[in-house]
Amino acid sequence: MIGYCKLYYITLVSLPYTLKFLWSPLLDSIVPPFLGRRRGWLLISQVALLVAIAMMGLQNPRSALNLLAINAIVIALFSATQDIAADAYRTDVLEEPEMGAGVAIFVLGYRAALLVTGSLALILADYIPWNQVYFFMSALMAIGMMAVFFAPEPVSPPQIPTSLKAAVVEPFLDFFHRKGVQRGAMILVFIVLYKLGDAVANTMSTPFLLQTGFSQTDIGAIKGGMGLLATIVGTLTGGAFLSKMGINRSLWIFGGFQAISNLAYLALANLGYNYPFMVLTINIENFCAGLGTAAFLGFFMSLCNREYSATQYALLSSLYAFSQGILVSPAGAIAKNTGWPLFFFLSFVISFPGLALLPIFAPWHSSDSVNKR
Repeated sequence: MIGYCKLYYITLVSLPYTLKFLWSPLLDSIVPPFLGRRRGWLLISQVALLVAIAMMGLQNPRSALNLLAINAIVIALFSATQDIAADAYRTDVLEEPEMGAGVAIFVLGYRAALLVTGSLALILADYIPWNQVYFFMSALMAIGMMAVFFAPEPVSPPQIPTSLKAAVVEPFLDFFHRKGVQRGAMILVFIVLYKLGDAVANTMSTPFLLQTGFSQTDIGAIKGGMGLLATIVGTLTGGAFLSKMGINRSLWIFGGFQAISNLAYLALANLGYNYPFMVLTINIENFCAGLGTAAFLGFFMSLCNREYSATQYALLSSLYAFSQGILVSPAGAIAKNTGWPLFFFLSFVISFPGLALLPIFAPWHSSDSVNKR
């Protein structure tokens, strides 16, 4: 029974990222007494993270695993809050011509942070105790806190929600008022579908590579090293072109590349064990996924009204995360019943319903983006 209880707490760690829309209205309606509406909340969440991460260094998992798991949930809660504030800040401070560069820099920083807190933490653990590793990771929060002090505060919208009720209800009404009910609903469907084919292929890529005969070391080195670099390069490239082409055309072009990249896995499934082509496949898929991410994040930002950007962005991103988790879940059963070549061809086909919605709200020849704020 104790084991189940501990496992229950551990499985809750990722929950705040899915449910962050529940408290995002607080970040729209409450303005901290320092640094403004966006930077104030960023600083609050970062100070809380500094303390919570340092507390991990004081835990003893051998005697109190439940406390360790609860501490991890608290970190996830404050981390999700930081995400809400950061997404809202980026949405508020960037004008449309700046979105491409802004998205690229944001993803670059995010990936670099994953690399440092993942690889570097494991390397340090070979030389110093884990509690000191946590203290070191906690101290790294000071970098973000310094950036908050020097960053410009976005210009406040004409009105800020004056009540929690307004902050909860008005974002829904505002979104459908600006887009229209039918068009707004189609945009939500598009959010669910745009990266679905890429997600289906990616969620089964590791089992496929293992079954094909590649070792865990091979997969970890290529996906975690070159694949990560390819994602960063793809996002930077996508951000640069997004600033020149605009959101509409970027959604078309990068969505097409994102779909076509699944055919690389189809080719590898037909070839079988081929190390050079495995390296090429992972790099193609990650590069194209980075392109799609640049367009998709720019699209998210352009949908939000700055008055409610924290709530609207959190709702849209939570819808995307929840739908991907649900819709991708049958991928294993599909691969088992179809075989790998047909599975990856189907992941390519699954990409097209999302692309088919683009003419409705992101016509190729329109110079306007989807989404006047």
